[in-house]
Formats: sequence, structure tokens, C-alpha cells
Amino acid sequence: MIDITIIIITYKSEKIIYDFIKRIPPNIKTIIIENSENYRLKKDIEKKYKNIKFYIKENNGVSSSINFAVEKIETNYFLQISPDINFNFEDLKIYLNLAKEKKDKFAAIGPRFLNVNNKSHKQIAENLEFGKIDSIHGSCMFINKDTFLDIGKFDENFFLYFEETEFCYRAKKKGYLSYQINKSRVKSKGRSVNTNIENKENFSNVLIWHFIWSKYYFTRKKYGKLISIFLFTPLICRILIKILFYKGSKNEKLLGKYKFRLDGLFKSIQGRKSNLRP
Repeated sequence: MIDITIIIITYKSEKIIYDFIKRIPPNIKTIIIENSENYRLKKDIEKKYKNIKFYIKENNGVSSSINFAVEKIETNYFLQISPDINFNFEDLKIYLNLAKEKKDKFAAIGPRFLNVNNKSHKQIAENLEFGKIDSIHGSCMFINKDTFLDIGKFDENFFLYFEETEFCYRAKKKGYLSYQINKSRVKSKGRSVNTNIENKENFSNVLIWHFIWSKYYFTRKKYGKLISIFLFTPLICRILIKILFYKGSKNEKLLGKYKFRLDGLFKSIQGRKSNLRP
């Protein structure tokens, strides 16, 4: 067995999980954490794949699920990856080589994303073989287990978004840097959950709520409350203007979107937990 465990966090991802796990070599241990009560999926996968352990867990978010999975692994390294990533598992050799070169003194290692713009996720220059990066994209992170525990687990206050950003930021303060490998190239299909989920509009608004909640929560952890409120004041004003505009034009869809955004931000400013669930 290779000294890596694959960790996959899913939520009603049945339509894409089979296509993903059939590409995982049988000599790599895999843990799947399903955040819904899909016991039929668990039974079927465990019957077909002897290298996979499948856990049903209460949906307390990505951070909580990753922390839970890491407690179960027996290898020195793990790759936390979303099932919508077209990862080439042969590239794991490159990750292991870089880990050994850095003598495991790193926070996380990740690939180059071919369909993610630099505005949403900054990447290193394309002409580099590998390089330092502020934060690894959360959908594909290679981490040493002992280093992970030394830095401290993912902050479970994050339900969705920014948990990897906060982890890499905290790691850097302790002297652990993150690296991107350009030779390892991936694309995200952008559909790690069931695309046929009921009430897509409400689900989309829940994602918007969590994104803004987590963004402010991370900013507050980094800069403190007063500076964070100052930084977010222009955004609050823009949201309020949008709400007034869409209320006047009776555009209920966009009005609901910005109401969710404002509510998520205010809940985070008030220090209330990220408790909205799909």
C-alpha cells in the first residue's frame, strides 16, 4: 500500500462519486465521509471496493468531516479531494517527492487548476515547476498527518469555504509554507454535490450565505473585529442598495439572493455560528 490515504467529503454526490473512485488505484486506501443518510450508497461502495472505508456523518460541514477522517487514517499523508476533480493519481509520486525534499516541513501541497481564475484563487507563475503559495485550493490538498496535527485541525466553525485559507494562514504563522505543483494539473467540474437536488435556488442561496459568513469570519480572525467591519462596510452598503433596487423592481429571485448575503454577513459580524444548513 502507498503511504497516502485519499479523503473524499461528499453530500448527496452519488451521481459523480462512482466515476471518481473507479480511477483510484486499488493500492491506495480511501475514506469517504458522506454528510447525508445515504446508507444504500455506503453498502454498495463497501461491497464493491475493499480499499474504501465509508462513514455516514451528521452534516456539520467540511472542516468537521475532514478532521473526523484524519482521525481514522493510518498513513503518514492524506490527499483531501473533491470527487469533481479530474486528478491523475500517478501525480502522487510528485507530491511525495516534494514532501521528502521539504522534509515534511510544509502545510499543504496542491495542483495547478486550469479552469480557476487568479481573482478567485491566486496561483504561481506557469513557468515554475513548483512554488510557494499563500493558500492551497480546498478541493485538492496533500498534507502530512503529523504536520496537520501540529498546526491544528481545521477550524470547525467553518461549515463551507475559507477553511483551507485559514488553515494555510495559521500554518504560515507557525513556519509551515504551502506549495503548488504546476506539473500536476487539474480541472474542477464545479459539481461536487447532486445537481438534481430539490430547490436549487434555495441551495444556491445557502451557499451564498456560507461564503459571506466564512469570508468575514476569516477576516475577523486575521485582522480583528474593528478592522474587519471597516473593510466590509463598502460591501454592506452595496448589498443594501441592491436589496432596495430589487425590492423596487420586484425581482424576487435576486432580492432573495442579496437578503441571504446580508443575513450571512450580519450573523458573522454578530459572532453567531454558521448554522444554516442545506
